[in-house]
Amino acid sequence: MVPGFEHLPIPATVHLNGPAEGIPRVVDTARGLTRAAEQLAAATGPVAIDTERASGFRYGQRAFLVQLRREGAGTILIDPEAVGSLAVVNEALRGVEWVLHAATQDMPCLAELDMHPDRLFDTELGGRLLGLRKVGLASMTEELLGFTLSKEHSAVDWSQRPLPADWLNYAALDVEVLVQLRWATEERLAQAGKLEWAFEEFEHIRAAAPAPPRQDPWRRTHGMGNVRGRRKLTALRNLWQAREALARHKDLAPTRLLPDSAIVAAANAMPRTVPQLMATPGFHGRLASREAPRWLAAVQDARLTEEPVPATVPSDALPTVKGWETKRPEAAARLKALKPAVAELAEELGLPPENLLTPEHLRRFCWQPPRSTSDDAVAQRLRELGARSWQVERVAPVIGSAWRALRARRRADRAPDTVD
Repeated sequence: MVPGFEHLPIPATVHLNGPAEGIPRVVDTARGLTRAAEQLAAATGPVAIDTERASGFRYGQRAFLVQLRREGAGTILIDPEAVGSLAVVNEALRGVEWVLHAATQDMPCLAELDMHPDRLFDTELGGRLLGLRKVGLASMTEELLGFTLSKEHSAVDWSQRPLPADWLNYAALDVEVLVQLRWATEERLAQAGKLEWAFEEFEHIRAAAPAPPRQDPWRRTHGMGNVRGRRKLTALRNLWQAREALARHKDLAPTRLLPDSAIVAAANAMPRTVPQLMATPGFHGRLASREAPRWLAAVQDARLTEEPVPATVPSDALPTVKGWETKRPEAAARLKALKPAVAELAEELGLPPENLLTPEHLRRFCWQPPRSTSDDAVAQRLRELGARSWQVERVAPVIGSAWRALRARRRADRAPDTVD
């Protein structure tokens, strides 16, 4: 039974319209933040945490609202744009378990606010390990607790001020029963024999280092594959960088200034005049046309530079799998044999294959395997790639067996896997 909700008939679905204590006033002063930290420090049990961002509206992924709920403190809503760092809240929660849903989405923006968990429970990841068909917060809350939540404000512009009451109601509900969902998820995980797996995964997420900056992020422009030639690629880079700088200055999502398709079109057209630029698809909007000289200068610089960007750059990224057959056919054969074996084991264990073994780990294993096909050698290589202990323990024997069977077939066909 879920602690705190023993009196409720779980099988009956109940729609939650609003927080039990009503919508709390948003904390937007230093004094209010200090008082909120004191309330959280005096409370008990895990703390439920969520954030609201303005993805697609503002530059970056910072939080525009932070929601917390802990037994004895109730729900607290904080406006980080008004108060800045939440270090005082972080200090109040030392040693306290944080409960988040899809923690990898919230932790980067919380870290920007000086908040770092000492312990973590991710209900969404717990749902994945349970093999639940739907792992959204509303879906899991309904399946495990018998409550339904409204999600109609998930994609709104949370940078808007003041925030409408119905938005705040939605935000508060996101943490209303999150701790109860945590207990229900733990109970299911324990029953399935997966609780230790989950704890290892949670700690892996909590302790993970921040992702390093991407090399040449402009090369991820959607549609870049349609741009041919170093000059045009240089124009693409210049336009991307000009858009990025302006978006940062205006605090707008870059694509609200120019869509990727417009950058690609301009790089291919290489316009020489403002009218030619304005005739390029994607440059008809008010924001885009107002900055026409900026975009034209980016193209002109690409035309005149003595060092256009190279078509490709060295990278430790693996080639796309579809090219393995020609670049390294033995790796393609390994992946073809091992991927179904991992998927079959995942189905037996009742969880998605990507949670049993990260796809990138499997691809890198197949691309650069150990010399030996023994289970021990397989396990060691998987650990080197970053697989967790519970994953290695279950996957290594299956991969070793499938790989040895592959080698036996190749020998029988008199086509030895010489790289092995």
